[in-house]
Amino acid sequence: MSVSPPLINPRHSVAVRIGSVTVGGAAPVLIQSMTNTDTADVDATVRQVSELAHAGSELVRITVNSEAAARAVPGIHERLLKAGLDIPLVGDFHFNGHKLLANHPDCATALAKYRINPGNVGRGRKRDEQFSAFIEIACRHDKPVRIGVNWGSLDQVLVARLMDENSRRSEPRESHEVMHKIMVTSALESAAQAEAIGLGRDHIILSAKMSGVQDLIAVYRELSVRCDYALHLGLTEAGMGTRGVVASTAALAVLLQEGVGDTIRISLTPEPGGDRTREVVVAQELLQSMGLRHFTPAVIACPGCGRTTSHYFQQLAQDIEGHLRARMPEWRLQYPGVEEMTVAVMGCVVNGPGESKHADIGISLPGTGEKPVAPVYVDGEKTVTLKGESIAADFQKLVDDYVQRRYGRHA
Repeated sequence: MSVSPPLINPRHSVAVRIGSVTVGGAAPVLIQSMTNTDTADVDATVRQVSELAHAGSELVRITVNSEAAARAVPGIHERLLKAGLDIPLVGDFHFNGHKLLANHPDCATALAKYRINPGNVGRGRKRDEQFSAFIEIACRHDKPVRIGVNWGSLDQVLVARLMDENSRRSEPRESHEVMHKIMVTSALESAAQAEAIGLGRDHIILSAKMSGVQDLIAVYRELSVRCDYALHLGLTEAGMGTRGVVASTAALAVLLQEGVGDTIRISLTPEPGGDRTREVVVAQELLQSMGLRHFTPAVIACPGCGRTTSHYFQQLAQDIEGHLRARMPEWRLQYPGVEEMTVAVMGCVVNGPGESKHADIGISLPGTGEKPVAPVYVDGEKTVTLKGESIAADFQKLVDDYVQRRYGRHA
């Protein structure tokens, strides 16, 4: 495998302990996701948190927007623990978080982190009072807080103040530049206020979510040079399907390569009836493609062309990838390091043997006009040639045997 280039000017943020995980400092970039269930529905929320956790989410945010939701949180946490899932739950609060946490101390205890949006805390004098009450509860329960600014719900008093300041400049900034300044200022002023109340720097995470790729990059670059708080990255309202995946990847990859970001979320709108866990898989693929982390063995496969005889190699690549991902919960415990393995499934003789040799284990299937045989390469050497109707099953068994032999505890 090739060695990834180092990050550009890696950023050093303050480490924040969130339940059983650490964010920032020397910790790897962690993956966060969010449920879309009614939190008051304990069964549905436990089920979806479990699905997200098993998919690889390392923190899961849940909506806490009502008395019923707040009452449900302790039970959700308890059931997850009984199921062996010690996953940190993040409470997402807007408008009434200070009241809900005060009225439901068991909820405040069960959550590993709170999230508050400075733009949705209150207006005028109430804003400072309610923000202070929220932070004081976090201090009392020793809980970290993500101060999450969102460009769709900014503090309008701050907006008016900075807009007025800009209009008085001899050369006013462009509107998008003012928006960037508002986002950064809101995050930093709110963090400073939280610190003044008593919340430590090691209990603060900032986010400044926007829906434009270039806007997000500009805002986080500014935040990264103006503070050492841990930062949560995410393109808000990224959209559905391919657009959401591409937009999120375009924004986050630039920042991650520059060493900016301690947790990430891929905020995809699921297709109707779609799987919520897709956002977790995309986040894993992003970090793994950049060489920042490894979650599951990588399957290398060619796109296919006129030299390939059929969709057979595509089906085999898909089957192998599904098989590897399905086995990972078990393999991760039994075979340390297996997540760094590479498997090549190639469709003809042009690049097939070469790519297979570069992978840990690879197969080069026959293309158009080629002999109906499939050489298998292990650690760069051809070991066997498969043929007949059972090539797929035979290769899958070879992969399983290779995992056991190379990554077993006594290997």
